[in-house]
Amino acid sequence: MKDFTHTRKEAGLKTHPVAEMYAAEHKAGKLDRREFLVRSTALGLTATAAYSLIGTTPAMAEGHRAVPGEGGSLRIQMEVRALKDPRTYDWSQMGNVTRGIVEYLVQYNNDGSFEGVLLDSWEANEDATVYTLNVRQGITFNNGDPFNAEDVAANLIGFCDSTVEGNSMATRMGGLVDPDTGVARDGAIEVVDEYTVRVTYPSPDITFIPGIADYPSAIQHRDMVGTNPADHGIGTGAYMITNYEVGVSATLTRNPDHTYWRDTYLDEIVFVDLGQDPAAWFAAAEADEFDMTYETVGEFIDLFDAIGWNKGEVVTAATVVIRPNQNNAPYDDVRVRRAIQLAVDNQVCLDLGVNGQGVVAENHHVCPIHPEYAELPPLVFDPEAARALLEEAGHADTEFELVSIDDDYRKNTTDAVAAQLRDAGFNVTRTIIPGSTFWNDWTSYPFSSTNWNHRELGVMILNLAYRTGVPWNETAFSNEEFDTLLTEANGIQDADARRVVMERLEQIMQEEGVTIQPYWRSLFNHARPGVVNGSMHAKFEMNPHYLGFEA
Repeated sequence: MKDFTHTRKEAGLKTHPVAEMYAAEHKAGKLDRREFLVRSTALGLTATAAYSLIGTTPAMAEGHRAVPGEGGSLRIQMEVRALKDPRTYDWSQMGNVTRGIVEYLVQYNNDGSFEGVLLDSWEANEDATVYTLNVRQGITFNNGDPFNAEDVAANLIGFCDSTVEGNSMATRMGGLVDPDTGVARDGAIEVVDEYTVRVTYPSPDITFIPGIADYPSAIQHRDMVGTNPADHGIGTGAYMITNYEVGVSATLTRNPDHTYWRDTYLDEIVFVDLGQDPAAWFAAAEADEFDMTYETVGEFIDLFDAIGWNKGEVVTAATVVIRPNQNNAPYDDVRVRRAIQLAVDNQVCLDLGVNGQGVVAENHHVCPIHPEYAELPPLVFDPEAARALLEEAGHADTEFELVSIDDDYRKNTTDAVAAQLRDAGFNVTRTIIPGSTFWNDWTSYPFSSTNWNHRELGVMILNLAYRTGVPWNETAFSNEEFDTLLTEANGIQDADARRVVMERLEQIMQEEGVTIQPYWRSLFNHARPGVVNGSMHAKFEMNPHYLGFEA
């Protein structure tokens, strides 16, 4: 193992030899800025240090957000879902509420940088096998207990526990999990001292820091790992839950008995659940029932613009998938799955699903903004070939039930797929299910659509969604070559080298007809004039501690 060493200092800021190589590649035009920031800050550089390497200043680094005035109550339109053990959170809305109580080690910013929250800093050795985590000092839980390395280690060990049903964090921990026991490897997570934790992988892994920046990685008190924050209310955040009614509303109130470790502004945040219909959201906005949308979609983007609300926009790798589940016939037949892909023009899905507000995708769930994206030949749209494959498979008369939630863009996109399948000769029945029912069993429908959040790296989304047996593998896809190559890709720091492996991974996804993944979404939200730090986040994140109103 090669120890981490800093080869120089820029303005007193730590750098890293691999990050310096990335900076040189950026200056030579080989890396765009987002890709450079994802790579360099994941190694441990602050955003300020990373920007200094390329001769500019940060847009979203710590200290560069607007400072709101003190006090006030902010109302946010957002689904209010049932809460549970954060490791099993499967929707961003859950994390947005509890982020006011249980915070995170690291956060991801829209410019591509990672920023410490409960971590003051971190360092990766040169081959990304050892990460040294420096815990922020002076933080206490709201029950008075100090926050330190023991809490971090307890949570990381909990993240690694793949025996917990629905624990998607175990997927993110990769090689830290012992494949024989399903829990953390012996010696993988070590408390060095009161404020230092060392994490050691058996082989290189570039996904660790991005993984602990995702919304299921909330940090609980060491004695509360595996429990629901709504049941105990213990955390390092400034707020407490004073009302929680699933499907109706949730209220965070500033905790008067807790001295928070940094500035926060609002007295209260109220999340208002107005269902799935964006027309209802717009009507409520005009009736002054809330101040900020979780997301604005379709034609309502222009409508919110027209009433003078401020628009937030970000280009992302967020998407929708319309996927067969291979544990169910006839979707266990690759000919059927390939026929489904051949029958669908993804441009039509983009146009009808999200009013063209995005970019056409290629059915392999790796985005052009991912550093390791490999360009493949254009997809073939051939309804006649689709019909021939369906007949060859013996399913020309089979009824295909295609399920979606009853919202706007997901329903519209799924309708577009169903219409094209019918045009190609498929016998398709559309079933639309209320969100309150749909999300209870979202991974196991035989043929349905779901949405997926932006992830910083292509390998991250493939690990979460398509590796054999992981909790979020809603396609039930299982391919030994794919899994082996994905493990290899996880350990390759250089994106150009990783792209060589990714090309084959993308090909496998297409060849196996795993999913229709039709487009990449630009995301939008709106807020009333005067709301501060409420602009759209690439991963739908809201941090109650940053929100507020103009002074």
